[in-house]
Amino acid sequence: MDNLKLERAGGVVTVRLHRPHVLNALNTELLGELLHVLRPLDADDAVGCVVVTGSERAFAAGADIREMAGKSAVEMAREDYFSAWEDFADLRTPRIAAVNGVALGGGCELAMMCDLVIAGESAVFGQPEIKLGVIPGIGGTQRLTRLVGRAKAMDLVLTGRTMDALEAERAGLVSRVVPDDRVLPEAWEAAAAVASYGGAAVRAARECVDRALETGLRDGIRYERRVFHALFATEDQKEGMAAFLEKRPPRFTGR
Repeated sequence: MDNLKLERAGGVVTVRLHRPHVLNALNTELLGELLHVLRPLDADDAVGCVVVTGSERAFAAGADIREMAGKSAVEMAREDYFSAWEDFADLRTPRIAAVNGVALGGGCELAMMCDLVIAGESAVFGQPEIKLGVIPGIGGTQRLTRLVGRAKAMDLVLTGRTMDALEAERAGLVSRVVPDDRVLPEAWEAAAAVASYGGAAVRAARECVDRALETGLRDGIRYERRVFHALFATEDQKEGMAAFLEKRPPRFTGR
């Protein structure tokens, strides 16, 4: 794998984007490697969380312009260019984006496909595709609007301006802002916490939160309640509540 570096510690896997010569710009080869790595991990019950990160300079500076600049509209449509990124978004294992430096265009979209975004104080976010004569193509207009609202999304998408980590946190794009040298440790700590819980409950919680963006309140609450009821069929529910009553740490097994 030329474009990625992997590290595993217990139930946490760290995937580092590694295209330093182009500030981790996203291309088809990198996506292929990412899915090749993550699909088996997604089926591994021992993996509880994935941390996606880049370098100190760049989480990802965008999609690789050189790869697509010369393509025609027919070629883009025939290839359904960028559609495979939804395979990353559809993975069931929780993902944390640990962002230092720039997360622009496709990099911002990749961060938004993760469940938590932990950003360093010097991180920068934006969707500057309008400056290239195009629009975001990996879900930027859709996910950004759902996360930060119409007014802020229009501001970023139409002007192409960037926002710093503190503004991104206030807007709802970023989960936490920490000192730059604390980004990975903070992400690892969060990932370890997620990985320590029962896998069925974690997957159900992710699904319910995502459902809130896609359905009405009444239907969402009804769905949440049904999932809550269903979790009482798991061993982890029995263990978690017994441990609470017995005042001891739970021992979750993922069953």
